Amino acid sequence: MPANKKYLTTSSWQRFAKISAGIVGGYIISALLHIALAYWLPNPEMVLITSVYTLYILWVAIIIMSFLAKNGWKLWALYLAIIIVLSVLIYFGKAYNPIN
Repeated sequence: MPANKKYLTTSSWQRFAKISAGIVGGYIISALLHIALAYWLPNPEMVLITSVYTLYILWVAIIIMSFLAKNGWKLWALYLAIIIVLSVLIYFGKAYNPIN
């Protein structure tokens, strides 16, 4: 059964934005989230050990969710905002709770 044409109307730039946001932005968000958790939770060694598995699970979930967005450029803006928030959390976590 062929695909309905109304669902295939996204431009190639929108498709590129969704794919790149899912792959690149999703990996950065996953890594920064685990680093922020390592700084803010009391047992950072366990967070870093389990991040080997949970980072990729979260990354795949973010990739799948990126294809649900209608506009890839707004998705990039959202991912960049999340990246900035997580970077600020890491900065303050490093300043107030340094890992030895």
